[in-house]
Amino acid sequence: MAHDTRSDTLAGARNRPLAFPLGPGCGLEPHPAYARLREQPLARVRLPHGQDAWLATRYADVRTVLSDSRFSLAQAVGRDRPRTEAADWDQVGLMSLDPPGHTRLRSLMTKEFSARRVGRLAARARRAADELLDGVVAAGPRADLVGQFAVPLPLILNCELFGVPPGHSRFRDWVEHTLFASTVEELTAQTENWAERVTELLDLRRTDLGDDLLSSLVLAHDRDGTISEEELVALVVDLVAAGFVTVTGQIAASFYHLLIRPEALVRLAERPELVPMAVEELLRYVDLLDFTAPRYATEDVELGGVLVQAGEPVLTSLAAANRDAAVFTHADELVLDRAGAPHLGFGHGVHFCLGAHLARLELRAALEAALRRLPGLRLAVPEEDLRWR
Repeated sequence: MAHDTRSDTLAGARNRPLAFPLGPGCGLEPHPAYARLREQPLARVRLPHGQDAWLATRYADVRTVLSDSRFSLAQAVGRDRPRTEAADWDQVGLMSLDPPGHTRLRSLMTKEFSARRVGRLAARARRAADELLDGVVAAGPRADLVGQFAVPLPLILNCELFGVPPGHSRFRDWVEHTLFASTVEELTAQTENWAERVTELLDLRRTDLGDDLLSSLVLAHDRDGTISEEELVALVVDLVAAGFVTVTGQIAASFYHLLIRPEALVRLAERPELVPMAVEELLRYVDLLDFTAPRYATEDVELGGVLVQAGEPVLTSLAAANRDAAVFTHADELVLDRAGAPHLGFGHGVHFCLGAHLARLELRAALEAALRRLPGLRLAVPEEDLRWR
């Protein structure tokens, strides 16, 4: 009697969803279960809220979901999306649109984030990093890497890009309170007043338009009518989250991984030309984003050994994909001069991180300055005493 093992696999995957997120790994390491999941067909997962979803963990599957037009971010709007919090809301920013709507909004900012435009900030980035380290050295020998360096560096550079005075206290207060929220409730409370803060920021630019990103967006709304007020506010919120929160986390986590490997710090100090490659490897290695926003299949798609049916959501784990041993040799090791396939730390496809050039610039400036100025850099407390948010 014939037996369809593929049908059994599909049925089993649908009937036994895993509780997700999987839980914390060890420190900043991805959860060890990801290694097992990469060896199996696409997993069915159940988050605390919303509908069940598929979870892609292999590099090839994640790239497919991020770049194939059959997987849609826009289709998530208005659905009971898989999520970790009870509250849900419809968004109008870049992460809730597919082309051509996504293309329309992204094109308004592409010039501001081009390699040429961002390159103009290189000298400012080096100067800002040195100025911050002046304060660290003066206050030493112990320092708060996050509060004294990882937070203010991207804040200074993004204010430069936005055309906002770095000392604009309301803006800085909003960013820092969002960054340091210790509970979901506190973060929600901070998020609820975002419209007021963003409107204030936009009004500030309207009084003194210049050659900066926020001025361009204000003109796109006020003069050209190419974006709505709702889209304008949503874009600024997206930029704040991506430009401050993620870069601050990446700087802090990158230094952590180097500080627990003193030989890596010594090597980079002796060979500073390796810093650009080290930044790319740290972007691969650091586990900042457990999973991305859900994308919905617009038609039946074979993916990772299962049939994803039209209307079903798929989550992708960039952290898991970046540790795929089928793509990266010694994937669980930090190899500062790694070459080969590109990491997925900035995503892939049409939603590839708009601020990738700026993030790379900030990370390089942070590493180069610290390696040059602080040759004896080390953890001030035992590794086991570090607290993670």
